[in-house]
Amino acid sequence: MNPKFKKFWPLFILLPVVFVAALGYGLMYLWNWLMPVIFGLTTITFWQAIGLFVLSKILFSGFGGMKGKQGRRNNQCSPKNKMFDKFKTMSPEEREAFLSKSEG
Repeated sequence: MNPKFKKFWPLFILLPVVFVAALGYGLMYLWNWLMPVIFGLTTITFWQAIGLFVLSKILFSGFGGMKGKQGRRNNQCSPKNKMFDKFKTMSPEEREAFLSKSEG
């Protein structure tokens, strides 16, 4: 095992735990500060805040994270990329003619 890794391996366990705890307490604090006053909702506990975060992550990000979105965004076969590549290679006169034709 690498001597540098032996020195810092506890950080690889401690940092995610601290991050999740800070995230949970931050979410709980914001919810308990805003939601009861604005919407008349009840306060939540730390574990409910963690559950709320996980639920929102699943609903709004999906399971793939950024890797799935980047794969679709960098797809070379998409019609948008083909049109952009074609537009880049046009002369200024061709661009003007293309834009005037697409507007009319």
